[in-house]
This record gives sequence, C-alpha cells and structure tokens, in this order.
Amino acid sequence: MAISFNAIPISIRVPGVYVEIDNTKAFRGLYGLPTRILVVGQRLSSSAIPTLTPERFTRADQALARCGNSMLGHMLSALLTASDWTETWAIALDDNPAGAKAAGLLAFAGTATAAGTLNLYFGGVRVQIGVAAGATATQVASDVADAITAADGLLVSAVVDGEDDTQVDLTFAHKGVTGNNYDVRHSYYAGDGLPAGVTLAITALAGGSGNPDIQDALDRIGDDWYTDLVCPYTDTANLAAAEAKAAGEFGPLVMHDLHVWAAAAGSFSTLTSLGDSRNSPHLTIIGAQASPTPPWLWASVLAAISAYYLSIDPARPLQTLALPGVLPPLVADRFNLTERNQLLFDGIATWRATADGQVVIERAVTTYETNAFGAVDPSYLDVETLRTLAFLRFDLRNYIAVTFSRYKLADDGTAFGRGQAVVTPRVIRSAIVARFGLWQAQGLAENVDQFKSDLIVERDANDPNRVNCLVPPDIVNQLRVVAAQLQFRL
Repeated sequence: MAISFNAIPISIRVPGVYVEIDNTKAFRGLYGLPTRILVVGQRLSSSAIPTLTPERFTRADQALARCGNSMLGHMLSALLTASDWTETWAIALDDNPAGAKAAGLLAFAGTATAAGTLNLYFGGVRVQIGVAAGATATQVASDVADAITAADGLLVSAVVDGEDDTQVDLTFAHKGVTGNNYDVRHSYYAGDGLPAGVTLAITALAGGSGNPDIQDALDRIGDDWYTDLVCPYTDTANLAAAEAKAAGEFGPLVMHDLHVWAAAAGSFSTLTSLGDSRNSPHLTIIGAQASPTPPWLWASVLAAISAYYLSIDPARPLQTLALPGVLPPLVADRFNLTERNQLLFDGIATWRATADGQVVIERAVTTYETNAFGAVDPSYLDVETLRTLAFLRFDLRNYIAVTFSRYKLADDGTAFGRGQAVVTPRVIRSAIVARFGLWQAQGLAENVDQFKSDLIVERDANDPNRVNCLVPPDIVNQLRVVAAQLQFRL
C-alpha cells in the first residue's frame, strides 16, 4: 500500500466506505503573523482593574472605566483611539511605595485690566478659565484650582497654596520619575494668551522618583505571546528588563517575537545619551522632545499605529504615518534636520510635523547600533527588518509543521511509493524554494537566484531524525532616500 493513511487502520475487516479528512494541503497562502499589544502602566488605588492581571480591552471608554483617570487608563485610551483593530491587553502596576510624586506650581500676579480667557495645558489637555476684568491674582488662582479639579483627563491635582493664595500647587497623580515629564504650560496655540494685566510663572513638575518595576508585569506574561509591548518608563532598570524579555522571546526555542515601544522627552543631548546607552534590536524609543503630550502617550500611539500597519505589510516603511492625538512641540523647540539625522545614528526614532500640526513618523529605528564586538552594525537598524524576519520565520515554521506533520524522513533518492508520508531533504528544499516564491510575490523578499544558490537543506550527520536548513532570504528594503543631482544646461 503506497498511501499513508492517518487514521484508517490497515487491519479493518468490517465492510464499509471509510473516508478520512486531511487538511495539510488545504491552506495555500502565507501564514500571517499574529499581532497582539500589551500595555503596561500605573493604575490608581481606586481603579477597578486589578494589579498584575492581564486584561483585554477593545474600546477607549472601556479602558477609562476600568482603569480610571490613571496613566494606564490614558495610555489605553490613546492607543485604542488611534487604532482599535489590534488585539490589546494591559497589565496594571501600582505605584512604587518607595517612590515620590512630582510637584509643580502656578504663580499668578497682577490684576486683569480686561476680561479674557486663560488657556492652560496639562499633558496636552486644555483647560480654559474665564477671567473677569478686575480679577486679582488671588481670584484667578482660586478659579484655576477649581477648574483643574473639575476637568476630565488630567493627571494632576490642584490646590491653592496654603501660604500664598496667589499660587496653585500641582501634584502628579502617580509616584515615579514619569511625573517629571508631565508638561504644564499656557498658550500653546496661536491666538492663546494671558488676559491683559495677568502674569503667570510656571514651575515645572519635578521631584518624582521611584518608578514601578516592570519586571513584575513581565513575569505575568508566562507563555502568552505579545508582539508589541508599550513601556511608559525609560529608566535603565526597566528598559533593561524589557529588552531582556524581548531577547528571550526572540530566541529560536521560543520564537515569540516581541518589540518594545517607548518614548522620551528631553533635549537633544538627553535623547542622544539615552539612545547611546541602549543597544537592543527589540526596542524603539521615539524622541518626544518638548511636546505637550506625555511620552507614555507617544509610546502608546506609536505602538498602535506601527502594529496595525506592520500587520498589513511588515516590510512597508512606517514613514509618513500620522500619530493621532499627539501634539508636536512648538516650532522653535523642534529638532532640525542635522539633529534628527544624528538622533537616528544614536538609536532614537524621529518624527516631523505637517503644516497642519500632525505628528508623522519619520523613521522608526531601533536602539541597536553595534554588535557584540562593539563594531558598528546596521543590520537591525529599522523596525521593519525585525518584523519582516518575524513574519518569514512564522510563515516558514508553520508551513513546515503543517505540510510535513507526522512524516517519515529518508535520504534523497529513496524509492518510496507515491502517497507515502515520507519526505527527503530535496523535497523540503523544493518546498522552501516554493515558499520563497510566495514571499517574493508578496514583496517581502527578492533575488531568487541568490536564494537558490545559498539555500542548504541536509540531513543531520549525527541525528537521523533531523534535517538542518540554512535559509538565506534577501529581504526587501524600504525606500528612504532619493539622491539626485540636477545638472542643468543654459
């Protein structure tokens, strides 16, 4: 008997027609890489979501209902507002008991000489306060404190200072270093301005310390596969923990490709120092500079948009994709071309702003710069490279596992009967070459002649049950730069 049946025994004598179903040749396309986002952030003690328990979210309002007016609630709301198509989970952390909350100050002076509107921005969220003609600094401070308390979507509390009633004390909602990056300002948009006669001095939030340990959340992942992790922290310990988790998931015995998305505010030197301090192909940090929008929301929206579009085509560049809801720094505070180019060499992803004020991705690089010997190595420079490789690996291993499930292995040239569940290295090689044809047709790889020439499929010399493969795809690149010389004639 030549055919290898999977379930029908050869010893059956009972009359009948027995038909088994074999699905190993049914699927003809590519196995799409699953996409699953995990958001880690701080909750409030009053939040309904429990700590260190993965929970799935599908809507922005659901996130706010479960997480409350917290860092995690804002992260999930921003992410799901930007794109709610990707499966999204969250793990909540409590504040670090040893931490401290950031605090700041609004100091008013003068008397309003005309009625006006005071536009204050907290983490990019506008709060408007009407100021009547003749209002004193004390009255303005009181109205401002009341307005902040009544406003939705703020991560600061406000009270009139107990010693100076012209000042408003601000306290960030969470303990941790992140509070130091919560932007407070007035008059962001053109046309904004202080009411005539009123002055305002802002003391930026500072003094926050002691971020939670993201390792507590990473330990709860277990065997679950998340392709994207949103990390709100950029301190050394938490980034190192996230990088280590992603590196372990990337390995050949796990193959749960995971990319970490983070963002950082700060000056050019601050960001270049941060980028140069990391060296992971699994981490992207975008430079938020002096944006009103908090860095953790930059990271959330960047992850949402990137994960969605990379799931459509992992090799297509992310450049020019908008980050909805993210506010750019004022024009005077934005990095110029030279600075952005240097940031890309220092492992910091860059953006630019459109004429109408949208923030769009310029280039989403990783922090990987050098190999283990310290030599400059651009092989994992771009996020698209890692995601393309992850896609090809997922497709190849699923294709092999489904196509040759429960097959026997024989040497090339073995004269086994047609229909037998026997495979040889040559058959596997042909299958991989055919798979490459699909990759090439999908625009994920190129140069089939090189692939065939360099492809090696051989039976292991020491283990007769094993086949070793060297699979050398030339993955497609992204169009980043077009250089031309306009050599004119008169």
